[in-house]
Amino acid sequence: MIRPSAPLLSRTATANAAVVAAGLCFALLFPSGVAAEPWPEIGPLPAADAADPAAVEMGKRLFFDARVSGDGAISCATCHNPAKGYGDGLPLSKAYPGTRHFRNAPTLINAHFKASFADVGWGWAGQMGGNLNDVMRDQITETVSMNMDMRIMHERMKQDVVYAEMCASIYGGDCSSGKARKALVAFVESLVSIDAPFDTGTMSEAAERGQALFEGKANCISCHNGPYFSDGKPHNTGVPENMEVFRDPIRHLTYRAVIHSYGVPKMGIWRRDVGYFMVSKNYGDVGKFITPTLRETLYTAPYMHNGTIPTLAEVVAFYDDGGGQDDPLARELEPLNLTRGERSDLVAFLESLSSVTPVTMDPLKIDQKYQPTDDWLNVQN
Repeated sequence: MIRPSAPLLSRTATANAAVVAAGLCFALLFPSGVAAEPWPEIGPLPAADAADPAAVEMGKRLFFDARVSGDGAISCATCHNPAKGYGDGLPLSKAYPGTRHFRNAPTLINAHFKASFADVGWGWAGQMGGNLNDVMRDQITETVSMNMDMRIMHERMKQDVVYAEMCASIYGGDCSSGKARKALVAFVESLVSIDAPFDTGTMSEAAERGQALFEGKANCISCHNGPYFSDGKPHNTGVPENMEVFRDPIRHLTYRAVIHSYGVPKMGIWRRDVGYFMVSKNYGDVGKFITPTLRETLYTAPYMHNGTIPTLAEVVAFYDDGGGQDDPLARELEPLNLTRGERSDLVAFLESLSSVTPVTMDPLKIDQKYQPTDDWLNVQN
């Protein structure tokens, strides 16, 4: 039920629903007399499209290659570590040297399936391109991420005989930044859940009870729906700020520089992560973040856009308690009144969405003392 406050009732009267999810959302609340719309059914992931193994292998090499970053200090795997569920296990992610990130690194597993329904861009605030190829471009060139000029990346690949041979055999012709992005997309799309109990029909009795709660009393399905367990939309559940963003001068400066680059007005006065407002410039979207997938969460702690909640049990408790405060909107969630056993069952269901066999691989070591391509200076761009 919705807390009977006049400001909230006026919003829901016009919107027909009070949407309440930004991280792991566990309730959608409706005004009296308004029925829930039919959410996309949850279910096993569909079979992924077969990728060219050679393209995947080239993308894997690029993924672990620090030369993809401006100063050669970090690779994609720095923030998307296979051993950490393709996140990095930190509340706030690592970033390009000289900067410090202000958000959590999301998993890349099952990213292939996000592309099929995303209503907004990628990233916690929907600020990146609408498809994986554009996301690769944005992340490689973004100052806080890889800080790479695509023309320099192009030249580095042309110098390396391994990349030169891969580009010629897979795509034909010389290397280019476009071919690099295609290969990275092929690699990321190859990262899919393997044997999650939910998908294989081997859930425990506790997880089955948790699924009933997920679709019923707790109503998590209102935001975490479809096989990907995300509606791909921005919501606000009052997740508390990670004050490290504002205590750490470098992290704070990084945050201010990034939101300024997106045209956020009065960037010097914000003492919170503005979220989807970065994109929409609608003040009603301040504090909204894109609903993340619930798949593979067993391996991707800590949780939420800023890593403020360490465990799945604490995430369930957060929503059971009614979510967080978000001044001036105040609380929009009512407590779910789950029993201790129901909380435990929900956690069991969430864990059943993760592969029993972790989706991981050994890091690929790239020799920086590579054999240069013969006469690369004369190769046409």
